[in-house]
Amino acid sequence: MIDAKRGLDLALTLPVFALTLPIQAAAALAVRRSVGRPILFRQRRPGLHGEAFEMVKFRTMIAPDPERGLVTDEQRLTKVGAFLRSTSIDELPTLWNIVKGDMSLVGPRPLLMQYLERYTDEQARRHEVRPGLTGLAQVNGRNNISWEDRFAYDVEYVESRSMLMDLRILLRTVRQVLRRDGISAEGHATMSEFMGSRR
Repeated sequence: MIDAKRGLDLALTLPVFALTLPIQAAAALAVRRSVGRPILFRQRRPGLHGEAFEMVKFRTMIAPDPERGLVTDEQRLTKVGAFLRSTSIDELPTLWNIVKGDMSLVGPRPLLMQYLERYTDEQARRHEVRPGLTGLAQVNGRNNISWEDRFAYDVEYVESRSMLMDLRILLRTVRQVLRRDGISAEGHATMSEFMGSRR
């Protein structure tokens, strides 16, 4: 039996995925012309209870090339990639992760596998729910807040989540995407690496 949250995910995601197929096709062509293949970026991320799944997005960076001085994310991010990120078009393929059940529309953002061992016990609670395409942290600063604040919002969501909260977060997300707020932390293409908190 599908619970209410999963039902909302499917009811909203399936039509949006279908309606954005022309945009995704145009984005795929732009990525192909700017950085070549592969068009999609695939990476293992921790999901519910920390179990790994493969998240997909449009590729926005070229491969590292130290000889050309292309090492950091900022150096590797292409103009097309920067546009896709600023408009969140790069995340449209991730809707398929929601359809599959790897993710939810709303929940803590899936981060990197290596972060699992760096969390405090409290921060690790973010994995008590499915990761989300957007979340409480995203509508309260996105990538332009500290890691500690971000995790605090994640845990707050875990403790206070409800269908009404999800709907409010989705509405705030639409507004934030249109305004292109909080795309990156200062001095970074997205956000600095999380190295762990003082316990």
